[in-house]
This record gives sequence, C-alpha cells and structure tokens, in this order.
Amino acid sequence: MGGVTELFVVMILIAAFAFAPLGYFIYRFTKAGDKPFGEIEPHGDSPSAVNDFAEKAIKFVKDKFAKK
Repeated sequence: MGGVTELFVVMILIAAFAFAPLGYFIYRFTKAGDKPFGEIEPHGDSPSAVNDFAEKAIKFVKDKFAKK
C-alpha cells in the first residue's frame, strides 16, 4: 500500500508544477484593473515597413483584377 501512496504524492506534485503557470495567469487576469500581459499597443496603430509593403501589394493585386 505504500507504493500507491508514494505514487499519489508524486502525481500531485507533478500536477502542481504543471498547472502552476495556468493558475498564475488566472490569478493575474482576475485581479481588479490588471492586465495579464501588461500594456500592449493596439494592433494597426504603429507604422511598419512590412505592413506598408503588404498594403501596397494587396492594392496592386486588387488593381490588376479590377482592370480585367
């Protein structure tokens, strides 16, 4: 019977370590007025060379299809 008890304790410890990050995230997320990921900037508000290039490429393709 001692082997079952030891296995139970070991499995509880493994589960505690495995789910600790999830518990911490839930704790941070549910705190009043706190953001779990800190201050993040909204998407689309910052200029980016990649975004500008993608917009130009999309506009180019749309223009090509519109002319046909």
